[in-house]
Amino acid sequence: MGKLRIGIVDLVAKGPTRSLYAKLMHANLASIMPQVIAVWCEEAGHEVSLVCYTGLENLVDELPEDVDLLFVGAFSQGAQLAYAISEMFRRQGAVTCIGGPHARCYPQDSQKYFDYVLGFTDKALLNEVLEDCQPHRPLGLAKSAASQPLSLPGVRARWKFIEPTIAKSPMLKVVPMLGSLGCPYTCDFCIDSVVAYQPLDFDEMRDDLRFLLQAIKKPVVGWHDPNFGVRFDDVLGAIENAVPPGSITFIAESSLSLLAEPRLKRLAKNGFKAMLPGIESWYTLGNKSKTRNKQGMEKVEQVSDHSNLITSYIPYLQTNFVLGLDCDEGPEPFELTKTFIDRTPAAFPGYSLLTAFGQAAPLNLEYQEEGRVLGFPFHFLNNHHAMNLKPKNYEWIEFYDYVIDLTKYSFSTRAIWRRLKANRGSLSRILNVVRAISSEGKGRIEYYTTIRDHLKTDSKFRDYFEGESDVLPQFYVDRVRKDLGPMWDFLPEGALEHNAYAYLESTRSSNGAGIEEVAAPPGIPLPQPDLSPVGRSESGTQA
Repeated sequence: MGKLRIGIVDLVAKGPTRSLYAKLMHANLASIMPQVIAVWCEEAGHEVSLVCYTGLENLVDELPEDVDLLFVGAFSQGAQLAYAISEMFRRQGAVTCIGGPHARCYPQDSQKYFDYVLGFTDKALLNEVLEDCQPHRPLGLAKSAASQPLSLPGVRARWKFIEPTIAKSPMLKVVPMLGSLGCPYTCDFCIDSVVAYQPLDFDEMRDDLRFLLQAIKKPVVGWHDPNFGVRFDDVLGAIENAVPPGSITFIAESSLSLLAEPRLKRLAKNGFKAMLPGIESWYTLGNKSKTRNKQGMEKVEQVSDHSNLITSYIPYLQTNFVLGLDCDEGPEPFELTKTFIDRTPAAFPGYSLLTAFGQAAPLNLEYQEEGRVLGFPFHFLNNHHAMNLKPKNYEWIEFYDYVIDLTKYSFSTRAIWRRLKANRGSLSRILNVVRAISSEGKGRIEYYTTIRDHLKTDSKFRDYFEGESDVLPQFYVDRVRKDLGPMWDFLPEGALEHNAYAYLESTRSSNGAGIEEVAAPPGIPLPQPDLSPVGRSESGTQA
């Protein structure tokens, strides 16, 4: 194997954007695994160029030139853009490889457009690709290591790739770190529920934190752990041993069950300023919220009290919900969430529409066996632009009416003002207001209203949602064309469509082996899935 020219593209955005939120936050959504791949490729003696695409750059100008091998890391929402990029580079003679949540959830579809499709990726598997490095067409090779890597290059090793990425952010500059892989919880819609929990090296964690204090002023770290603090004393002990209390600002995802008051005091002392726990449902998943068998209003009251306790120590709190779960029925789930908002004014509510991301979790097999999965283009599978599951207990128009009503309530002038008064710190206030008035708040109200109106007035549109037609409404085709901009011309024929039942069919084949993916947390600059499954997926909620 000679020296290769390698390009790596980390797709944070699925197309060009000029939104205020993107300008402030997208550079902080960079994944860790593309940076890891870059380090490993350099260690193997190759020339590497890495681009983190935030949607603000001219992508054609940003992409590396004259590469032998191109890696693309993408969520499923970026799949159409990833396919177009691969096609463009293949025309130039490059070999292409895709990893990350999309590759894990939809390996069969990805094989049509890439020479290599990677699931779990360790150094040995990467070296196999580097040694082979040749076209595999019409179907690429799907490869996966037996498990997550046992170790990963830390911040010090990845710094040459981290620094130019966070430099794109005008304000908050978040350095991505990992303290663990996998998750001990068993939420049946989440990819990490089937990945064994594994802490990473604490000595390297301490070294990285000390390095950051020397590398930049007032560092901010976003922990990409699927569930931060499972080994709480060990992790906090490593942080306390490495840096003075409060010298680094930390952001993390965790579960309410791990956030008892003594731990909140310790987190606050050590500079934790934002937490993103998953509530998910008022009827199930009580193990994550420490509510056990409590349901309905009883759970609302306990979770609200706990959330208010958190915000007395941690300035920024995002609480994550999944809308449309099979346990939901009628207006009650939405009304309970409104009550939570009233009782917990400081928390920013993050909503995800229930989505089945291919091979993300075994539960998706049940959905496919029931014939409920719809073939929306991947471009819309970001937890809010499309719900690719027919709701179990709602008609579509009814469901969207409830979603619109809840979203309006959550981001009304009254709710924004109450949140602003309850928040502590200028950054928390600014970020919450920006999110509420931009695409995440007002933008989603407009979008959901458009979808609801089409369902009411367009029978062909409604037939697609009901699974009675496989003709994609022109509304979605036009949006993909607009969002991809000049990359639309490179989108391969047929790439807007996919087999929504490929997972089920693969389990019925002779080998039945699969790879996986999940949902990304709504909002804020935190762990986004990586080139390999390190990190969450498009259905882990944080759903």
